[in-house]
Amino acid sequence: MIRQLVKPRRRHILIDVSTQRDYFLAEGSACIRNHRHVLANVRRIMAWARLKDIPVISTCEVYSDNNGHSVTDYCIDGTWGQKKISYSLLANRASFAADGATDLPTDLLRNYQQIILHNRCIDPFDEPRIDRLLSEVIANEFIIVGASAEGAVEAVALGLLQRGKRVTVVCDAVGSHDKREGKMAFRKMRAKGAKLRETRHFAGKSNLKLVGTCDCKLCRAAAEKATSKVG
Repeated sequence: MIRQLVKPRRRHILIDVSTQRDYFLAEGSACIRNHRHVLANVRRIMAWARLKDIPVISTCEVYSDNNGHSVTDYCIDGTWGQKKISYSLLANRASFAADGATDLPTDLLRNYQQIILHNRCIDPFDEPRIDRLLSEVIANEFIIVGASAEGAVEAVALGLLQRGKRVTVVCDAVGSHDKREGKMAFRKMRAKGAKLRETRHFAGKSNLKLVGTCDCKLCRAAAEKATSKVG
């Protein structure tokens, strides 16, 4: 059993799902819809977690290249796109490979603000170490951001709900590839007991437009507009 010694009255844990370059940057191999808007909200939620000293558990997809015969064309081990976006990383963190093991250090969440666990499949609960951590960790509320709504986010939300956890999905900080399937996923999560909230519910209102990571045409235009207003 993982010792619950972060804070006796821990209220929230942020679950950060697959906030990786291939999903969130325009040049990524599996970029989500409306990536600029979602990125801005992910950035705000991560800043809120830092400010409030909220523990973050991150799942991070990684697929083997298999000599050019990978089952996917995104999040390939060792590639640029598999890496997490910069502001989804906290300074005090520990990372664990996807190796089929279940071992975890004692007082893990007491010693680190962010735990990064790699998974080799869409559903993070298929990895024994992730299943153990998310099943055993205790909090009043699990808050989910990331990608994709119809993929790993839905799997994490439903897995937590099946284990009796209280789940909130920050819907404007969750990306999808297909608008219709994304909406269906949100409806399914809500029907199973998850709450749907917007970023402002946690981080308040913001005029943030510049996300500072993506270099696509839309994001560059937003950056130039923001700079001109400041000037």
